[in-house]
Amino acid sequence: MSLSFTVKCLDCGHTTSYFPTSTSCPRCNSQWREAEYDYESALKIWSEQLSSRPFDLWRYRELLPIRNPQPNLSLGEGGTPLIQAVNVGMMLGCPNIYIKDERQGPTTSFKDRQAAVTIAALKEAGITEMVAASTGNVAIAYSAYAARAGIKLWAFVTSLVPAVKMREIALYGSQVIKITGSYDQTKRVAAEFASQRGLYQDMGARTITSVEAMKTIAYEISEQLSAILGPSVPSSNRPLAWKAPDWYIQAISGGMGPIGIAKGFRELKLMGLIDRIPAIAPIQTEGCAPMVEAWKNGLESATPVLSPRTHIETLATGDPGRAYKLLKKQVDEFGGCFESVSDEEAFRAMHVIAKMEGISMEPAAGVAFAGLFKMIRQGIIKPTDTVVVNCSGHTMPAEQFILGDNWAKSVVLPSKEQTPQEGLLAALNQVAPDRFPRVAIIDDSPEARRLIRRILQSQGNFTIYEATDGKEAIEVIRQELPDLVILDLMMPEIDGFGVIEAMKANQETANIPVIVSTAKELTSDEKSRLEGQIQALLQKGDFMNDEFLEEVRSLLK
Repeated sequence: MSLSFTVKCLDCGHTTSYFPTSTSCPRCNSQWREAEYDYESALKIWSEQLSSRPFDLWRYRELLPIRNPQPNLSLGEGGTPLIQAVNVGMMLGCPNIYIKDERQGPTTSFKDRQAAVTIAALKEAGITEMVAASTGNVAIAYSAYAARAGIKLWAFVTSLVPAVKMREIALYGSQVIKITGSYDQTKRVAAEFASQRGLYQDMGARTITSVEAMKTIAYEISEQLSAILGPSVPSSNRPLAWKAPDWYIQAISGGMGPIGIAKGFRELKLMGLIDRIPAIAPIQTEGCAPMVEAWKNGLESATPVLSPRTHIETLATGDPGRAYKLLKKQVDEFGGCFESVSDEEAFRAMHVIAKMEGISMEPAAGVAFAGLFKMIRQGIIKPTDTVVVNCSGHTMPAEQFILGDNWAKSVVLPSKEQTPQEGLLAALNQVAPDRFPRVAIIDDSPEARRLIRRILQSQGNFTIYEATDGKEAIEVIRQELPDLVILDLMMPEIDGFGVIEAMKANQETANIPVIVSTAKELTSDEKSRLEGQIQALLQKGDFMNDEFLEEVRSLLK
């Protein structure tokens, strides 16, 4: 059984009991309220019991607005993995990047949390019918949980939602109503329908159960990071001590996810489980970015986007309303930022993460990762920062109906005048694949060789040769005559200097361009030995250095 909780109005401060059908403050009629709990008692229970509970959403039940959670309604929601993005981290020179893999939910998106908690509350209250407006994921999640609980769902979706997603919603027994119009218009129609019939309606960020469900992501991240990196709060006198990241990044439409997650971090800080609240970066697609535009112009309210222009329909909320103000307060107070990226950057980020980390994600998650790349490139995120990115859902085959069968080939890449996008990957993406450049990678570190090989392979049919030491390198270069050599200086037996000398002594290899990478700070004498012998000298890990990018481009053209 969960602890007692109340609901507090964010406008007048009035506190009352919670009931799902009560959607506004009885004193001032505001629809913006949040749940409050007995945090001291919750901490005591967690300290005694949390270690023996399954790692799922309901392990935190003392801080959820359900009085008697019913295990038979669960589909295994929550408890998703936190995966280190090792290869992308090496590429970006930012090793502590983690992916919160919400694809692992029952219907493959983070919306499963929202549906699980809300449906549990409705079932507990005896509610048998509900209405939800959706661009796909919310309706699918609600349909699954509503079916399990015996609740009828009326799902209002925009006409741009792919038919295959609509069929999945209908498969669960939900009634699908397709609206030819924007997502904001669809929400208004759904609200009118719910009002006329007296039905419960999900209202996104104004729905208490939805926001409370999302905060469990913050709980899980902090608990998982403490297991990976160690707690940030001294644990000698504490049974529980967790760790918050420096940054939390998520793509947003209406903003409900980060609003709930920010509340989760605030609660953990209040309970003394973490020592700080992370900076939050909400990312929008450029074709529908009212919050980003408002924040960058110093505005307190967002101007609605009446006609969103994006292929990523799940992020097409043109009018965020008060959600912007709530997120802005969080962003400003804890040093975060709003950012936007193009659809093309999002699709490209999807490709990068799939190729380099083996994680196939939905376009909305691609927006979050494109935002990460942009923020690192701008210097907003530092190399030592610990960053968690929400991989909000799995790639859906339905995306081909929006983007066409060859969507990956139709992406318009940035022009030469623009800043390269993802370090070495962006540089190699400028190389025409039909030229098939032959590259020799010489490095005694298998991790470094694997990283460069993966980047090359993700961008075209390059012929790649590898060598693990100087002696092997000389033989490979002599036999294969590559177009470019990427060479580590510090190797056993024959080092990089010896390899260069051997290349220059052989007429066939003397003019092959060489890029030297090293983790060592070279002396003046060592730099003199390289002068006039190589095309570039770069520090390892600095794959975002513009000079490096230009060298790779020019040498392989």
